[in-house]
Amino acid sequence: METLSSLLTPDLLLLTCAALTAGTVRGFAGFGTALIYLPIAGIVLDPVSAIITMATMDVLGPLPILRRAAPDTHRGDLMRLVMGTLLALPLGLAALFVLDPGLFRTLVSIVSLTMLGVLIFGWRYSGTLRPRAVFGTGAAAGFLGGIAGIPGPPVIFAYMASPHPARVIRSNTTFYLFFYDCAILCMMLIAGRLAPEPVLTGLLLAIPGMAGNILGARLFIPGYERLYRAVAYALIFAAAMVGLPVWGMEH
Repeated sequence: METLSSLLTPDLLLLTCAALTAGTVRGFAGFGTALIYLPIAGIVLDPVSAIITMATMDVLGPLPILRRAAPDTHRGDLMRLVMGTLLALPLGLAALFVLDPGLFRTLVSIVSLTMLGVLIFGWRYSGTLRPRAVFGTGAAAGFLGGIAGIPGPPVIFAYMASPHPARVIRSNTTFYLFFYDCAILCMMLIAGRLAPEPVLTGLLLAIPGMAGNILGARLFIPGYERLYRAVAYALIFAAAMVGLPVWGMEH
């Protein structure tokens, strides 16, 4: 397992392909960036660098749509998610800093496969999404986002039971993930773990990530949603399986 300073050209190419693929899936399916990128990035990067590149790459993506999405945001729910995340994210990061790289890759793949199972089998949260449940969701997302870099699954799973319209859920999710990216970068900086190399690499990877988003959006044809979801599911499954530390692929 190597840090960014010792990455070889094939490793940078692998990260670029992962960012492009993840962005494309995000463009035509609306989800899946971290679920595809992180299992692959964990092969050639240490856990902290993998998450920093992911957050840096992903924080730029929603900037053009935040203003348009703002009127649809449910501010109460968003604030509860944010407060829960602020409470639990440092705990997740503390666990990340001592986590073995092999365990990190295993955890990321397990989270990805679990989320894939939720999506495929249509499991739903059946409880009432009260304010305390939203706060708890934010806390769970914060801890998971700290230790594995994937905060989305708890939020998506909880919002499956939300009475809010789809546009509100989409807006809240977009703003929440943007906040998470900013928060984890700030906390990495406070902890002295925000090295310049992963930040610069993340900025570089933002180019294929954005290109993938544009490509995926152009590939999207209304009426073929099931096909796009099937492709997204297949790519998430493939990335999660490749990311497992049982193939001898780490450096």
